[in-house]
Amino acid sequence: MYIVHSTVNIPEGKVNEVIGIYQNRSRLVDEYEGFLSFQLLQNEQTPSELTVQICWESKEDYIKYITSDAYKKVHELEKNYPDQELASIRPKVDRYKVVAV
Repeated sequence: MYIVHSTVNIPEGKVNEVIGIYQNRSRLVDEYEGFLSFQLLQNEQTPSELTVQICWESKEDYIKYITSDAYKKVHELEKNYPDQELASIRPKVDRYKVVAV
């Protein structure tokens, strides 16, 4: 299994707005080969820190997705978000290979 975390720090007054965006996300990734799960995580100690966690069957499946038209479409939507403060936020991305369960 391969897990990708994308962590962002959201301006405090906009956290609920961003959570709402993810609750109503396009779900294009869900249909992609090798996709296992999506979670939006909120840091309990720093509620303005949100992490998207996506689990894949393999690193290869993840690579296929991030080079796909579906990935480009989702991220173009983010770049065109009307709130430029939110559109300009860049995530810290970490990738993990599961080595034991």
